[in-house]
Amino acid sequence: MDYGHDLLFGSFITPANASPDTVVELTQVSETAGLDLATFQDHPYQPAFFDTWTLMSYLAARTERIRLVPNVTNLPLRPPAVLARAAASLDLLSGGRLELGLGAGGFWDAIEAMGGRRLTPGQSVDALDEAIDVIRGIWDVSDRSRLVVDGQYYQLDGAKRGPAPAHDIGIWIGAYKPRMLRLTGSKGDGWLPSLGYLKSLDEIAQGNTIIDDAASAAGRDPRAVRRVLNINGRLAAERSSRLLVGPPEQWAEQLAAITLQYGVSAYILGGDDPALLTVFGQQIAPAVRELVAAERA
Repeated sequence: MDYGHDLLFGSFITPANASPDTVVELTQVSETAGLDLATFQDHPYQPAFFDTWTLMSYLAARTERIRLVPNVTNLPLRPPAVLARAAASLDLLSGGRLELGLGAGGFWDAIEAMGGRRLTPGQSVDALDEAIDVIRGIWDVSDRSRLVVDGQYYQLDGAKRGPAPAHDIGIWIGAYKPRMLRLTGSKGDGWLPSLGYLKSLDEIAQGNTIIDDAASAAGRDPRAVRRVLNINGRLAAERSSRLLVGPPEQWAEQLAAITLQYGVSAYILGGDDPALLTVFGQQIAPAVRELVAAERA
């Protein structure tokens, strides 16, 4: 399956109670290794991590090329109009290096403890739906009117639009259930699940079908939605039957197969081992690109 996107590779940097130097080093290692993305958790109720937006702003000034992505933004604690301005601002300050991972929320006890609203799963999807419209409305400076939104969860009464981001920021949605997948197809720019939360690779195919159908029903080309996958793995000297447990060439073969069969075009590797990130960027990523290009040729 080919949705027409170039292959991207990235890191998911999540060390708890880390020093600033450690997070900077892992991000810079990711960039030096040739990775395209550096991504970060966003759990604002968790004091073991730096605030994600403050962290990404700091890292944007310490890097030159790599794109930065919240993986994924905790919407219940980030009002969408303010989030839109923060995202556009960081995109402008970094020279167009931000993509926006976006989630509906999930740890409701912790969210409520921080002053957020407790929502049911269905309500959280509806709120995310409204939030995407708010975010895109703030970014749309081609519309000279003030933004008015009379939603159930978000209301704006004449908000000024802008700033416009430096590039068309992709909204990548962390989704698993059918309603979230349909929302991804109708309004999202990317689907961002984690392999560890999927029962099997077949769930990617099932998710693709729901997303594609929803995109078509909304009058969109399903290829507009990039398929992104958070992964974990372990390098080993000997090949194994396990997914992403083996030498670099086994990783490359398995990721190329997932790309060709399921249309995944971005892989984000979790882990805080600089050596693994280096191998991922310098050996595995180029090999995956070569295998996929050869098969499609």
